Amino acid sequence: MAMTQFSMRLPEELKNSLKEISSITHRSQSQIAAKAITEYVERNEWKIKAIADAVKEADKGVFISHESMEAWVDSIGTKNELEPPKADIFPNS
Repeated sequence: MAMTQFSMRLPEELKNSLKEISSITHRSQSQIAAKAITEYVERNEWKIKAIADAVKEADKGVFISHESMEAWVDSIGTKNELEPPKADIFPNS
């Protein structure tokens, strides 16, 4: 994997903690910071992409009405459980 330099400002307390962890684990501060950033990105990338996709979809103006969603949610677990609702609000309608 190609590496590139990246600098950032950290609160002094966090920098001191990073230095201490580095000393204890015999790993560089850069290695520890890169691992932490990698884990954060992996945990959150899907969520950020899903939100961006949802915003694009919402910008189209196609939605499920509150009433349809409420009726479906209220039916969950009952004898007459409804299918998940489909969009019923469209642009210019």
